[in-house]
Amino acid sequence: MMLPNLDRIKEYSYEMGAIRPPSEGGSNSLLIRATRNCPWNRCGFCYGTPYARAKFELRSVEEVKADILSAKHISDEIEVITKKLGGIEWTVRVLDPSFLYDKEQQRLNKKERKNFQCVVNVFNWNYSGGKTVFLQDANSLIMRTPQLVEIVSYLKETFPSIERITSYARSKTLAKKSEEELKSLKEAGLTRVHVGLETGDDELLEYIKKGVTSEEQITGGKKSKEAGIELSVYVMPGLGGTKMSIQHAKNSARVLNEINPDFIRSRPYVPNPLTPLFNEIKKGEFKLLSPHECLKEIKIMVEDLDVTGKVCFDHAMNYWSSKSGGHLFSQNYEGYKFPEEKETVLDLIEEGLKIEESVHERVRVRVPL
Repeated sequence: MMLPNLDRIKEYSYEMGAIRPPSEGGSNSLLIRATRNCPWNRCGFCYGTPYARAKFELRSVEEVKADILSAKHISDEIEVITKKLGGIEWTVRVLDPSFLYDKEQQRLNKKERKNFQCVVNVFNWNYSGGKTVFLQDANSLIMRTPQLVEIVSYLKETFPSIERITSYARSKTLAKKSEEELKSLKEAGLTRVHVGLETGDDELLEYIKKGVTSEEQITGGKKSKEAGIELSVYVMPGLGGTKMSIQHAKNSARVLNEINPDFIRSRPYVPNPLTPLFNEIKKGEFKLLSPHECLKEIKIMVEDLDVTGKVCFDHAMNYWSSKSGGHLFSQNYEGYKFPEEKETVLDLIEEGLKIEESVHERVRVRVPL
């Protein structure tokens, strides 16, 4: 059977960034790059390394819409191929480097690799129902609101199956947006924003050069909620080391209680050799928490939490082992509903504290110091 669609599908590509939240559908979210890299690049624990410290760039609406249209063309061609072949299992076989380009994947040139990455992204997205889209990179809401509204609206027009559109955002950016701007984004189809809160402690925020205050975090978070946009925030246990552990936990809980986000996601601090904070560790000026110390810090925060959202441990960095040998906490993206499951989380922490620390160390993400 002749499949001219295989040749046509190789004509389309679009730009994708380096990262996206694990909770955004895994490989099942369509990835559309609205901005490039991070506009801040100064956080002591991150330092823009996921983006290779590349310069931040705003993409034009025309560029982004062209990418969306390319994804649409790929989606349409996949649909035709699937109908011609009589089923998705046959489509999987032909959407393979050896079939598409007559060579193994490791031998693909740059253009072919980009095309294949896009084909795989769209195929996985279609296969999962075509419901979720993530706008890359680190802070797409920094775009002028009318431009982002145009992009979100075009996504919804191009793909009527979309149910959720999400993006990373900085607290400071949300705090600067007006209520009308955020509501217009919500009305256009922006469903959820992911915010790296990291900590609610002002001393620690200054130490890590986060570029935001706890008051701005509260303002930005509340604005998002009031606009009807779901808020998923990330806290970083261990970020204050032994010196600021308690204040980090208690002030993070204070800020979270003020905001009452829909999701609170735990991302324990793991040293990155390419960051300024790593140098503090090497000099002995920052002492990492042990596995038990980190659990105790989380316990202090959880005890103080008075929220109605979900607390999630949906990443491998939540490295603690249970007595059965698996993960201590569920890594489900939906996490634990508070306040109903608050005691469940506290009980799990107690279980983890009764386990020998070396057991947790074996499954901990590690970086040589």
